[in-house]
Amino acid sequence: MKIILNNRQEEFNYNTISISKLLEIKKFTFKMLVIKINGNLIKKEARETTYIQDGDNVIVLHLISGG
Repeated sequence: MKIILNNRQEEFNYNTISISKLLEIKKFTFKMLVIKINGNLIKKEARETTYIQDGDNVIVLHLISGG
């Protein structure tokens, strides 16, 4: 399947993939992440049960705060 991940085309050997699996494959381990699929915000609790399809536009943002 082909998706757009953070404005770059990526290809995976899956028909669908969960957000959790995508984070594992791409080694996104930062604790504070914001994830959107096709502009829809995905809650942390839904990462295991939300699946990415061919052609989806996925954004993974790392939140950093400081003072």
